[in-house]
Amino acid sequence: MKAIIIDDEKHVRGVLRLLADWERFGIGEVLEARDGEEAKKLIEAHGPEIIFTDMNMPNLDGIGLLEWLREHAEGSKTIVISAYDDFHYMRNAIFYGSFDYILKPMEADVLNETLGRAVEAWHREAVSRRSAFENDRIANAAKPLYWDRVLSGLLGRSPAPEAAERLAREFGAVPGRDLFTVFLISVRAYATMKAEGDTERAFAALLPVCGEVLQRGEGVAFRHTAKPDELAVLAWNLKDADALAKRLHAGIWQATRMKLLVAIGKEARQTADAYESALEALMRCDLQSAFKARAVVRHDVVESRPVLHLVDYAQDLTLALQSGSAEGADRLLDRMLETVRASGGMTFEQLHNWESQYRLLQARWLQEYDIRDTRALGGGDGYWDEDGSFSMRRFRDEKRRQFHELIRLLHDVKYKKEKNSIREIESYLRQNYKREVTLQEIAERFYLSREYISRKFRQEFGLTITDYVTQVRIEKAKELLENPHLKVYEIADFVGYQNDKYFIKVFKRAEGVTPSEYVRARAEIRRGGRPG
Repeated sequence: MKAIIIDDEKHVRGVLRLLADWERFGIGEVLEARDGEEAKKLIEAHGPEIIFTDMNMPNLDGIGLLEWLREHAEGSKTIVISAYDDFHYMRNAIFYGSFDYILKPMEADVLNETLGRAVEAWHREAVSRRSAFENDRIANAAKPLYWDRVLSGLLGRSPAPEAAERLAREFGAVPGRDLFTVFLISVRAYATMKAEGDTERAFAALLPVCGEVLQRGEGVAFRHTAKPDELAVLAWNLKDADALAKRLHAGIWQATRMKLLVAIGKEARQTADAYESALEALMRCDLQSAFKARAVVRHDVVESRPVLHLVDYAQDLTLALQSGSAEGADRLLDRMLETVRASGGMTFEQLHNWESQYRLLQARWLQEYDIRDTRALGGGDGYWDEDGSFSMRRFRDEKRRQFHELIRLLHDVKYKKEKNSIREIESYLRQNYKREVTLQEIAERFYLSREYISRKFRQEFGLTITDYVTQVRIEKAKELLENPHLKVYEIADFVGYQNDKYFIKVFKRAEGVTPSEYVRARAEIRRGGRPG
């Protein structure tokens, strides 16, 4: 904390500085001023919490300073120190809100007791000020959200009665009596190009711009809480809706250098009717044509047009993805986009439909391949040029990238899954080498075709399954032949051969010697000689 002593007598300032127990009360800096004018500069520069002032001073006296303090240092605590037990001074000190009035000469205990109470009062009020500030901050932050909900409620078919009442009370506009027009602006392009995909930042930037465009009593701009990216303007009793739409578009362009589409609904006495026509204009206009026409579109110039459904192409998409053919996916994408162009161009309705159905199809594909980690898949919305105009070329590039990423992911997972399956089959053969394991048994156990297993197993291990099992049996037999107490027929039975003569034949074909010859050769090696 800081304090200031204001007195034209230097020795008085020195005595007060000496008598006060500054450290005890947490005051680390004490300033001095000779009169009120000098004090004002120091107070503005340093903001002391505790102010000691004389009343009778040159230039600006204590009364003038107290009057100034009430406006410029509202949170501080002022203690008047005067040699005059004068009702005039005391009355003014009380009137201008001084904390206390101490007579000269000062006594240390009285001074410190007063100082302690002043510091305690300042801390108490500081807590209240912080609490009030926080409450105001929260209220100010919540107020726009509250109005977003209230005004959004007026756009539905069953608006809450209190929403209409609040609109009438706050803005003087009454549904059923006044004529309303709704303007809709999608913030998608701004969020993507200017706000790193954050729609919260997009609304925070665009709502004040729209608010400044609107004239007093003309309308109100708000976030439509039922839609993730709709900025709405509810206006009433307009003389020229087209003019307001152009002002909104121009204001956004001036502030952001973005050409955001403004859709104008029909004039209606019910807010829901006005909204639905604006929504139809926003969702069904050809985005490329609309941006060329100054990015303002009216409800009465849009037409209903067919929408391409990705689910109709689900089988073709699945085949393209499973084949791992990027070229095939590109050809299919171009075919779909040509259908969109032929139907009248890309619309927000088509965008929303495409994206929602793609998410469903992608979820199905990922579930089929048991893929839970989707970090490798980027979810893009990069369909816009730098100025916010829609770009069909960027849309194609974005969707092409999505297809290619998905193809790579599915291919990698499929490859790993196939490799793991073959490794599991190999492990199964090693565990069951003593008995005859048929290819049909393996196919049924691992849910794979016999042809696929034969082909993939040979690719991975360079052997047929039969030859691999034989190799495992011979390896095990060689281990058992190290035991001098086991007979050849016992070893043959142990590794899966019931006929010891057949075992000897298989062993010789694999190793070039009979089991007995193999044992003698190993014995010679152990004795340090050469095998005979």
